[in-house]
Amino acid sequence: MGDDSEWMKLPIDQKCEHKIWKARLNGYEEALKLFQRIEDEKSPEWGKYLGLIKKFVTDSNAVAQLKGLEAALAFIENAHVAGKTTGEVVSGVVGKVFNQPKARAKELGSDICLMYIEIEKAEVVQDELIKGLDNKNPKIVVACIETLRKALCEFGSKIITLKPVVKVLPKLFESREKAVRDEAKLLAVEIYRWIRDALRTPLQNINSVQLKELEEEWVKLPTAAPKQSRFLRSQQDLKAKFEQQQAAGGDEADGDDEDEAEAAQVDPYELLEAVEILSKLPKDFYEKIEAKKWQERKEALEAVEALTKNPKLENGDYGDLVRALKKVIGKDANVMLVAMAAKCLAGLAAGLRKKFGTYAGHVVPTILEKFKEKKPQVVQALQEAIDAVFLTTTLQNISEDVLAVMDNKNPSIKQQASLFLARSFRHCTPSMLPKSVLKPLCAAFLKQVNDSAPEVRDAAFEALGTAMKVVGEKAVNPFLADVDKLKLDKIKECADKVELAGKKGGGSGGEKKEKPAAKAPPPAEAPAKPSGPPKKAPPAKAAGPPKKGKPASAPSAKSKKAPDTKEIVETELSPEVCEEKAAAVLPASCMQLLDSANWKERLASMEDFQRAVEQMDKSEMPCQALVKMLAKKPGWKETNFQVMQMKLHIVGLIAQKGTFSKTSALVVLDGLVDKIGDVKCGSNAKEALTAIGDSCSLPWTAEQVVSLAFAQKNPKNQAETLNWLANAMKEFGFAGINVKAFINNVKTALGATNPAVRTSAITLLGVMYLYMGAPLRMFFEDEKPALLSQIDAEFEKMQGQSPPAPIRGNKKAGAEEEGDAAEEEEVDGGAGDIMDLLPRTDISDKITSEMVSNISDKNWKIRKVGLDEVANVISEAKFIQANIGELPMALKGRLNDSNKLLVQQTLNILQQIATAMGPSLKQHVKNLGIPIVTVLGDSKSNIRAAALTTLNAWVEQTGMKEWLEGEDLSEELKRENPFLRQELLGWLAEKLPTMRTVPTDLMLCVPNLYACLEDRSGDVRKKAQDALPTFMMHLGYEKMSKATSKLKPASKDQVVGMLEKARAVMPAKPAAPAKAAASKPASSAPAAKPAAARNQSPSEDFSEPEPKPDTKKAKPAGPAAKKRESMELKVKEEKDNAKQNRLSRGTPSSIKGVVGKKPPVKAGAKDEEDRSGPIFILVPNGKEQRIKEEKGLKILKWNFITPRDEYVEQLKAQMSTSLAKWLQDELFHFDFQRHVKAIGAMIEHMEPECEAVIGCLDLILKWFTLRFFDTNTSVLMKALEFLKLLFTMLSRKNYQLNDYEASSFIPYMILKVGESKDVVRKDVRAILTMLCKVYAASKVFPFLMDGTKSKNSKQRSECLEELGCLIENFGMNVCQPTPAKALKEIAVHIGDRDTTVRNAALNTVVAAYNACGDQVFKLIGNLSEKEMSMLEERIKRSAKKTPAASAKPERPQKEHPTNPNATFLRKPAQEEVPNKLKQARAQNAHLEQSAPSIPKEFQLDLDVFENNHTCASDIPDLVQHKLDDVLEPVMIPERKIRSVSPHFDDIHNSTASTINFVISQVASGDINTSIQALAQIDEVLRQADKAEAMSGHIDQFLIATFMQLRLIYNTHMADDRLDKEDIFKLYSCIIGNMLSLFSMESLAREASMGVLKDLMHGLITLMLDSRVEDIEDGQQLIRSVNLLVVRVLEKSDQTNILSALLVLLQDSLVSTAGSPMFSELVMKCLWRMIRFLPQTINTINLDRILLDVHNFMKVFPKEKLKQLKSDVPHRTLKTLLHALCKLTGAKILDHMSMIENRNESELEAHLRRVVKHSANLSGLKSDKGTEKGALRSDEKVIKAKVSDILSEIFKKIGSKENTKEGLTELYEYKQKYSDADLEPFLRNTSQFFQSYVERGLRMIESEREGKGRIQTSTVIPQHSTDSYLPSSSTVPINSNGEDLNAAAYYERLKILRQRRGLENSTPEEDRPPLSSLRPSVASSTDMLHSKLSQLKESREHFQQEQSHSHSPTRSSSPASNLDDLKKRLERIKSNRQ
Repeated sequence: MGDDSEWMKLPIDQKCEHKIWKARLNGYEEALKLFQRIEDEKSPEWGKYLGLIKKFVTDSNAVAQLKGLEAALAFIENAHVAGKTTGEVVSGVVGKVFNQPKARAKELGSDICLMYIEIEKAEVVQDELIKGLDNKNPKIVVACIETLRKALCEFGSKIITLKPVVKVLPKLFESREKAVRDEAKLLAVEIYRWIRDALRTPLQNINSVQLKELEEEWVKLPTAAPKQSRFLRSQQDLKAKFEQQQAAGGDEADGDDEDEAEAAQVDPYELLEAVEILSKLPKDFYEKIEAKKWQERKEALEAVEALTKNPKLENGDYGDLVRALKKVIGKDANVMLVAMAAKCLAGLAAGLRKKFGTYAGHVVPTILEKFKEKKPQVVQALQEAIDAVFLTTTLQNISEDVLAVMDNKNPSIKQQASLFLARSFRHCTPSMLPKSVLKPLCAAFLKQVNDSAPEVRDAAFEALGTAMKVVGEKAVNPFLADVDKLKLDKIKECADKVELAGKKGGGSGGEKKEKPAAKAPPPAEAPAKPSGPPKKAPPAKAAGPPKKGKPASAPSAKSKKAPDTKEIVETELSPEVCEEKAAAVLPASCMQLLDSANWKERLASMEDFQRAVEQMDKSEMPCQALVKMLAKKPGWKETNFQVMQMKLHIVGLIAQKGTFSKTSALVVLDGLVDKIGDVKCGSNAKEALTAIGDSCSLPWTAEQVVSLAFAQKNPKNQAETLNWLANAMKEFGFAGINVKAFINNVKTALGATNPAVRTSAITLLGVMYLYMGAPLRMFFEDEKPALLSQIDAEFEKMQGQSPPAPIRGNKKAGAEEEGDAAEEEEVDGGAGDIMDLLPRTDISDKITSEMVSNISDKNWKIRKVGLDEVANVISEAKFIQANIGELPMALKGRLNDSNKLLVQQTLNILQQIATAMGPSLKQHVKNLGIPIVTVLGDSKSNIRAAALTTLNAWVEQTGMKEWLEGEDLSEELKRENPFLRQELLGWLAEKLPTMRTVPTDLMLCVPNLYACLEDRSGDVRKKAQDALPTFMMHLGYEKMSKATSKLKPASKDQVVGMLEKARAVMPAKPAAPAKAAASKPASSAPAAKPAAARNQSPSEDFSEPEPKPDTKKAKPAGPAAKKRESMELKVKEEKDNAKQNRLSRGTPSSIKGVVGKKPPVKAGAKDEEDRSGPIFILVPNGKEQRIKEEKGLKILKWNFITPRDEYVEQLKAQMSTSLAKWLQDELFHFDFQRHVKAIGAMIEHMEPECEAVIGCLDLILKWFTLRFFDTNTSVLMKALEFLKLLFTMLSRKNYQLNDYEASSFIPYMILKVGESKDVVRKDVRAILTMLCKVYAASKVFPFLMDGTKSKNSKQRSECLEELGCLIENFGMNVCQPTPAKALKEIAVHIGDRDTTVRNAALNTVVAAYNACGDQVFKLIGNLSEKEMSMLEERIKRSAKKTPAASAKPERPQKEHPTNPNATFLRKPAQEEVPNKLKQARAQNAHLEQSAPSIPKEFQLDLDVFENNHTCASDIPDLVQHKLDDVLEPVMIPERKIRSVSPHFDDIHNSTASTINFVISQVASGDINTSIQALAQIDEVLRQADKAEAMSGHIDQFLIATFMQLRLIYNTHMADDRLDKEDIFKLYSCIIGNMLSLFSMESLAREASMGVLKDLMHGLITLMLDSRVEDIEDGQQLIRSVNLLVVRVLEKSDQTNILSALLVLLQDSLVSTAGSPMFSELVMKCLWRMIRFLPQTINTINLDRILLDVHNFMKVFPKEKLKQLKSDVPHRTLKTLLHALCKLTGAKILDHMSMIENRNESELEAHLRRVVKHSANLSGLKSDKGTEKGALRSDEKVIKAKVSDILSEIFKKIGSKENTKEGLTELYEYKQKYSDADLEPFLRNTSQFFQSYVERGLRMIESEREGKGRIQTSTVIPQHSTDSYLPSSSTVPINSNGEDLNAAAYYERLKILRQRRGLENSTPEEDRPPLSSLRPSVASSTDMLHSKLSQLKESREHFQQEQSHSHSPTRSSSPASNLDDLKKRLERIKSNRQ
C-alpha cells in the first residue's frame, strides 16, 4: 500500500504515465471523468494531455488499455485540439488495438477512428487504415477493412474518398486469409451501394467466382440511394435536416434523395489508375505505319489498339501518334485499317478525355470527310471515334469543321454530320448550345430538310428535333421561321422521341427543375411549357410571373413572332380582289376619285381615304388592298406634292394600325424610296418607312430600302436613305441587322462622287460603330487613306458613347429571346456576330508541307524564312477561316525555339492569326493557346511581355471559358517556374473578375495556387495572394477552404489565414450583360431580380448537376453564412450590399430576414466589444508560474539560434490568458502589417495598463525577440519604438527586470546591435543604455561579453563600445566575473582583423585605464609587441587629446545613468569639442592642449532636439548638485560689459520671451509647428520697425534654424511617409527667413563665428543633397540656397565669416568621411571673400584671422597640405595670405599678437617671405625665375642644416651619459620646429628605442606643463573649451601639490569671468570681445549653453503670461542662482588658502 499511497497523490497526467499499471488505470479513469466534466472545448486543460493520448491507446496492459481507449474517445469527442493527435493515435489503434483478442477493445478502436472522421480528419484516418491493410497480421487487416466499411456506411462516399480504397480491393480479394476476403466482399458490397456500376470496371479482373458472388450480392441491394447517417462537425445543419426528415418522412424526403443520388453518381473513370502507353509503343511503330505493305501497317495499328483499350491513359504528347492515325483514316486505301485507326482514336479520346481536346480540331474534319465510305463497319468505327472525340471538346470548337461539310456533295457525309450533331446535342445543356452556335447549324439543317436525299432529310429532322428538345422550342423557333407546318410537325415529332443522355425523359427533367424554381405550376404542366430546357433554371424564370405582368402561356410566348410568320407567307392578291376588298372599307366617292385628272379631287379622295383608315379596326383593315389602291395610277408618279404628302402619310398610318406584311411593304417601298429625297415629301416618306420597319422588322426593311436606293442613280435619294437608316438604327436598336446585306452599298456610297452621299455613309458608319465597335473598321481597310481618316474621325467622335436604348420595334420579343442566351451573348455577343460577317479566306491550301517543314528545319535561318512566309500569307488574306492545316503544330514547336527572336516572331504571328481568324480561333485554344501560356515562363522579360500581349489578343477573340476548361492551366501552374507562375497568376487575377461564370475545371488550379502561396519567390507569393480573391469569387470560400485539407498542417494554417483575408476583399461578380437591358429598358428592373437568383455560384451550376435550390437556399442560414456575414461588417458599406446579395441569393424573404440581419448585427457588436476593452490582462502570479514551469523544465527554455515552431506555439499558448484574443491573432498573423498595427495598439495601451504590461512583461519581451528574426524593417523599427517607450515606463516605475526576463530578451537584442542599418543600431544602443536603469549593469556586462564572440564584426565592435561605456560610467566593478578575466577577453580583440573592432577594443581598454590607471596593464595580461604599442599610443592620445586623435571618428559614450532625461545618443568620449552638429564630424584639429573635461550633467546633445521630436521644445531638467559644503558668500562682481542686446537685461520683457518661445519652436520635429514659427519670425523680419526686436536673438535663431536643417537632412528626407511637398515648403520658409535676415546688415552682423560656421555647413550640405534634386522644383530650391550663401558672405561680420570658413575648411579636410565637393564649395566661398578683401579689409580683425590661419597651418603644415589629393586648399591659403599682405604690407606682422610662440609659427616665416618678396618685387623687380631658384637653394641649405642638428641630437640620446640632455634638446627642437620630420632618424632603430624616446619626450612635456601652468595662465589657454566646471580627473599632480591646483583654477576662473563679461580685459574695444578672446572654435553648442537658461526662463514666463497669472515667484530664481555662485566662489577661495 505504501507504493499506492505514493502514486495516489500525483496529478492525473502524471498517473497516466506512471510505470505501475494500476496507477495508469486509475489515471485513465480519472481522466475519463475529467474529460466528460470539462465543458469548454478550448480549455487549456486539454493541452496537458496532447502528448499522452497515444499512450492511452497503446498501453501494454490490456485492462488499462481498455480504460485508456474510453478516455481517449472522450478526449477526441470533446477537445478542440484533438485533431492534432490523429496520425499517431490512429496508427497506435491500428498497430496495438486491432490485434487485441477482446472485441470491446476493437470496437473502441473503431469508434476512435470514426470519431476522428467526425472531427474532420477523414483523410488522415483513411490513410492510416489503408496502411494497416499491408500489415502481416490478418486480424489487423480485417479490423481495418471493417472500420473502413463502417465509416463508408455512416459517413457516405462524399467524406470517405473511394479511389484509394477501390485501388486496394483487388489485392484484398487475392488474400490467402478467408476472413480478409470475406470482409473485402462486404466492403465491396458497401462501396457498390454508393457508386453502383462505377465499381465494375476496377473489379473486372478479380477471380470470376468472387465476381459472381459479388454480382449476386449486388442484385439483392435496394435500389434506393443510400443516405449519410452520421455527420461531420461542420455538417450540423445537414444533421438537423436529416433528423427532421427522418421524423417527417414523405415525398419531400424522397425528392431530395433522388437529388442526392444524382449528386453521388461517381464516374468510374475517376476510380481508375492512369496508364502510360507512349513508351510502350513499338519502337518501329512510326516506320511500320508508313510501310507499303498493309499487313505491316495493320501490325502497327493492332499494337496501338491493344494499348488504347486501357480505360484511363496518362497525359502526354500524343501529337505524333494522332497525326499518324489521322493519316491512316484520311489516306489509307484499306478500309479495314481505316476502321482500326478510328477505333484507336476512339480509345485515345476515351482514355484521355479532356486532355484529348487539343487534338480534336485536327481529326474531326478528316473523320467527317471519311464518312463517304459506305461500309457499315467503317462508318460505325468512325461514328464511335467522332463521338468519343466530341466528349473531349466543345461544340463551339468543332462547329466550324462540321459546318464546312454540311454543303458537301456527298449525301453520306451530310447525313452522318447531321446524325453526329444529333447525337452530340444529347450530351449538351442549353448553356452549351448558345444562340451563336445554334444559329449557323440550324441554317445548315434547314437546307438539308429540303435535300433530295431522304436519309439526309431525316438526319436533319432528327438533329433539329434533338436541338429543340435540349434548348426548348422557344429558342429554336426563331430559326424555323420559314419552315412550313408539315416539316415543323416532323421536327416536333422527332423532339418527342429523343431521349437525352443521362435523363429518363425530357419531361421528368423539366419537372425536377421546375418544381423548386417556379413553385407555381404543378409537375404535370411542365412538359407543356415552352420553357422546357431540362437542365437550366433561367427559361423557367423567364416564363414565370416575374418577367411579365400576365401568365405566360404557350400562345403568348409564340405571339411575338406570330404576325411575321403569318404575313411572310401572305400570298399576293390580284388587282380585282384588292379593289373588291378596298371598296368594302372605303367610301365609294373615294374609290372613284383616286385616279381623277383633277388634283383637287384626288386630294379630297385622299382626305376621305385617311379618315376611313383612321376609323378602321386593325382586324378589318385589308392592308395589301389599301396600299395597292394608293399605288393605282398615277400612284407614286403623283405630280401634286400635297396629294403625294397625304398618300405617304396614309401608308404610314396603314403600316402602324394594320397587320402589315412584307408583301404589302414590297408594294410601297419602291415609291417611298423614290420620294425619300424629295424636299417636300421626304419627311413623310421617312415616317412611312419607319412605320413599315416597326411592322416588318427593321433588318428586312433596311435591306430592301438600301438595295432599292442604290439601284437608282439619284444621289439625293441615296443620301437620305442612308440618313433615315442611321436614325432608324438608333430608334430600333441593332438587333438582327444583317450588316453584310448592305455593307457593299455603303462602300459604293463612300466612293460616290456626290459629297452628300459620302457624308451620309460616314454618318451611318458612325452609328453602326456605336453597336459594332472596332471590328466594323475591318470592312473598310482597303479604302483610300483620305477616306479612311474621315471614317476614323467619325468613329473617334462616337468613342466612349453608349448606344441609345431602342424605342421602337419588337423590343419585348427581342428581350425575351435574348434572355436565355444572355450569358452566351456576353461571350459571343455583338462583336462575335459581326466578326462572322467578315469575308474570310481559306488559307489551308497556302500552308504547304514545304512551308511546314521549313518552320521545323534545323537551321534557324530556314525556320525564320518559313515563319516569314506564314506571316505574309496571313497578312495578305486579312481575314482567314479556322482551317489552317498543319500550321498549329509547326508553330507550337517554334514557341520553345532556342532562338528567342524566332519565339518572338512566332508570338507576333499568333497575334496576327488571332485578329485574322476572329471567334473561330476557339478551336485552336488547346493546341496553340496553351503553349503561349508556357512561354510566360521564359527568363527574358521582353519575351514574357510579348507572350502576354499575344495571350490577351487571343482571349479577346475566344473569351476565357475555353482556357479554363480542362487541366491545361493547372498543369502550367504546377510547373515550378517562378516567371510562369507570377505572370499566369497576374493574368488570371486580371481576367477572372470580368467573368460571370467559369468552368468547374478552375478548381483544378486551386492546389497549385496554394503551392504558389508558399513559393520561394516573393513575387509569386504576392501574385498568388492577389489572385486568391478572384478565384474565391467564382469557387466560393467553402470549396477553397475544403481544398486546404490536403495541405500540410503548417501550410494549411497559413493558407486558411490568407483565405480569410481574401474573403474580406473578394470582388463582386459582374452584373448581367447590358444587352438585354438595352433592348428592353422597361423590363430590365424586374428582370434583374430573377437574374440575381439565377446567378448562384456559377461554379455550382457546373459542378453540381443535381437541381437542389432548396438545400442551396438553406445553406446561408448555417454557421458558415453567419461567419461570412460577420466578416462582411468589416468591409465598407458599398461592398456590403453586393455581398449580402451574393450570400442570400435565392433565399426566401423569411429566411433572409433572419439570416441577413440579426447575426451580422450581433457579430459586429461583439467585434466592437472585443477591441474596446483592455488588451493586457493581469493574471495574478502568472509570471511566477511561468518562471516555475521553465525551471521545472515543464516548458521549453527560451533559448535558440533561430525560433522553431514549437517556441512560437508555446508562446502563443502562454499569451492566450494574458492578452486580448484579437491582439493575439494580430501578433501571430502571417502578415507583417498586422504586426505593425498590433504594436501600435500596444503603444497606446502601455501607459494606462502598465500594471498588466509588467505582469506579462516576459511574454511581451519574448514576442519581440521573435521580431528580431524578421527581415521586415518597418516591423523592426516599430518594435524598437515600443521597446524604448517600454523601458522608459519601467524606469519611471522603478521596476527591475528579473533574470528570467533578461535572459530571454537581452541576448537576442544584442544580435541586433550588429544590424547593417545605422538607424536600427542607433535605436538598439539607445535601448541598451536604458536597460541599465532597469537591470544591473554588472549583469548586462556578461551578455555584452557574449556578444563580442559573434562572427558579425559590427556586432563585436558595438558590444565592445558598449562595454567601454559601462566601464566608464560604472567603474571597474561592472566587469564580470572579474576585471582581469573580462579585460583579458576584451584585449584579445585588439588584434582583430577588422579596424572598427580593433578601435573599439582599444577604446574600451582606455576607458579601463582611465578608471584604474597603470594597473590595467597587469589586468590585460600579455599582449604582442604590436598590440601593446597600439594600446600605449591610444592611451597617450587619450591623455593629450592630440590632433591625431581628433581625426578619429568620435567614440560614442553613454549618457550619465542618473540623468532622468537620458538621451538616446551617446556623447563624445574624450574629445571635448562640443560642436556636434554633424554626428560623425571630425574634431577640430587645433585642440592640442588637454582641457578639463566637462561633467556630463552640463553637456548638451543637439541630436536630442533632432531625433526626439518631443525634446525639441522641452527644456531638459538639470541634475541637482549638493552644494552644502560651500563656505561663506562672496561679492558678485558687477557686469562691466553691456549685454549684446538690451532685451537680455530684462529677461521678463514680454517681446523677448515671446521671441524666445517662437524660436524654440523653429527646431520642432513637427513640420507644421516649425513652418508656423518661421512664418511668425518672417513677419517680424519683413517689417523694418519690428525687425529690431530680433536683435540679440540672432545666434539663438540661427542655431534653431540649422538644427531644423539637420533634422530635415537626417530624418525627414529619409522618412518615406512624409510628403516631400511639406519638406519643400519647410525648406522654402527657412531660406526665405534667412534671406530676410541677411538682407539687414545690422542683424546679420550679430551672428557669431561658431554659429556662422555651422550655418554655412548646413547650407552647403543642403546644396549637395542629391535627394533635393529629386523633389519637384528642387533645382529652384538649390538656386535659392546659392543666393542665400552669397548674401551671408556679404552681410555677416567679415571677421566672423572669414574665420568660420577657415575653420570649416580645416574640418572638411580633416574629415575623411565628407564629400570632396564640400571642401570645394567652402574654398569657393573663401575665394569670393578674398575677392572682396580690398573693400572689407578695414572691418576685419586681422589678429583673429591670422590666429585661425596659424591654427590651420599647425594642423596642415606645408608638407601635409601638399600631400592632399588636390592642391586647391594650398593655393587658397597662399592666395589669402598674399592678398592680406598686399593690402596691409609689412604691418601685417604686427597683427600676430594672439599667436603663442609666434617665432615658431610657420605662418610668420611665410608672411615674412611674402612681405619680403613683395618688397623685392616693388623695389628691385627682380627676375621671378632667379628668386625661385634662390628659394630652392635656401630650402636645400635649411634642410641640410636640419639634418645635421637632428643627427647630433640622436647621437646624444644614444650615449648613456648624455641621454637626458639629448632628449631635452630634441623636445626643444620639436617645440621650435613643429613640422620637423623625425621619421628618417627613428626608422632604422629598434621598437624599444622608439618607445624610449617617446616616453622621454612625454615626461619632459608633463614636467614643463606643470611648471608653466602658473606662468601662462594669464593668457587664455588656447584650446580650452567653454567648460563651466573643471573635472577633478584631469587635475595635474606635481610637486607643488595643492597650491598649483588652486593657482591654476584661480587663473581659469579669471578667464571664465572675462568670458562671461564679469571682468573687462580689453576695455578699449567697442564690440564685446567674446569671439576675439576665444580663438578656439566657438560652436553652436557653446551658444546653446548660454541660451539654455534664458530659453527656459522665457518659456516659463511666456507660459505664465498665457495663463494670466503674474506671480512674483520667478524673481526668486535669479537670486538663488546668485547664492549658488557665491557659495561656489567661496569654496574655491578656501581651497587656495
